Amino acid sequence: MSASPKLYDYWRSSAAYRVRIALNLKGIDYESVPVSLKPGDDEQLSEAYRELNPQGLVPFYDDGVVATSQSIAILEYLEEAHSDVPLLPDDERGTAAVRSFCLGIACDIHPLNNLRVIKYLKGTLGLDDDQFGAWYAHWILEGFRSAEAFAAEHSSDGRFVYGDSPTHADCCLVPQAYNARRFDVPLDDFPTLVGIVDACNELAAFKDAYPVDPDA
Repeated sequence: MSASPKLYDYWRSSAAYRVRIALNLKGIDYESVPVSLKPGDDEQLSEAYRELNPQGLVPFYDDGVVATSQSIAILEYLEEAHSDVPLLPDDERGTAAVRSFCLGIACDIHPLNNLRVIKYLKGTLGLDDDQFGAWYAHWILEGFRSAEAFAAEHSSDGRFVYGDSPTHADCCLVPQAYNARRFDVPLDDFPTLVGIVDACNELAAFKDAYPVDPDA
């Protein structure tokens, strides 16, 4: 394994944000390699980056042993390669439950709200800001209803989604809540989720992963 794993990253990508949290929780030192998704930059579409990751997406993780895209695949790999700090429960039922929660966000909420979809809705289809806001909020609220019920059932003390320690579920929830707040989606109906997000954001691993615009 290389001395410095590389995470090809964009500061506002919620998929990359998930991986940054997991890397921090596991105490893995890594090099962040910025790939600007900003319109006009579009570095993810460059020939050089496409050679590395033909999907043209972030994140992409390379530790000298494995080089892979897709945040959930990266989380699973890190869990296998760095098992000393587990981010999945130690029983089959719990692991299945956490994976289900994660995929509910990564497959059912995030893809409908990601940058490619935003560009298509506002550019190709010509949605105005109000129409786009309604679209964005609809899918966040749809997904968070079931996520709230899950967390209310499985959180031990209201600090983490499942049990009493961070899991992949928290790695996925916190970035999605960041997105919701960014677009002013009201979260009043999800007190358990909001409490968990606020508690997680008090931890160094989450604070250090928080999106910060390098150009600000």
